[in-house]
Amino acid sequence: MPMKLYFNPQSRAVIAKWMLDECGAKYDLVHVDLQKREHKSPEFLAINPAGKLPALVDGEARLFENAAICLYLGDKFPEARLAPKPDAPERGRYLSLVVYSTSQLEPSMGDFLMNLETPPQRGWTDFTSALNAVERELGNGPWLFGDWFTAADVMIGSMFIWARIQGHRSGRPSIDAYVDRLLQRPKGLRPS
Repeated sequence: MPMKLYFNPQSRAVIAKWMLDECGAKYDLVHVDLQKREHKSPEFLAINPAGKLPALVDGEARLFENAAICLYLGDKFPEARLAPKPDAPERGRYLSLVVYSTSQLEPSMGDFLMNLETPPQRGWTDFTSALNAVERELGNGPWLFGDWFTAADVMIGSMFIWARIQGHRSGRPSIDAYVDRLLQRPKGLRPS
């Protein structure tokens, strides 16, 4: 039975879809009408108690949050080579980058795009520091792990693609070139 991705193209579920496509996974899209608030229905809340997209159902497994979905899929589809094996030395850095995308990069980018200050008590770094960290991690690229494209690229890259869709570039040549490469991936996230 194929997995089910609860999806709306105007939501963050596009990131989970990108990961599923990179994995070559068989899945069905279950369209969730946000205008009708289907994401707040009791049926959907049984899958994702937060009432947000994305949500993925794989048999008895229920997942929500893109980082969790990407980590799960990277391990479920080892043949896609989107995740280091659990005992690989790269595993710690990989897990850190996937989590960094949502715990530090995304909120700091949001603050920056809304012209908000990022005081230290917020719990995440400022956007300049996040850009510095991503730039260091990217190194000479082309991906975060050199020639190896991973789920960390899906998560980190999706944040910069979203900013690009909003008309913003990072102002860092290495990061902007990285986003250009991400946008050229055949199965990648596309601006609509």
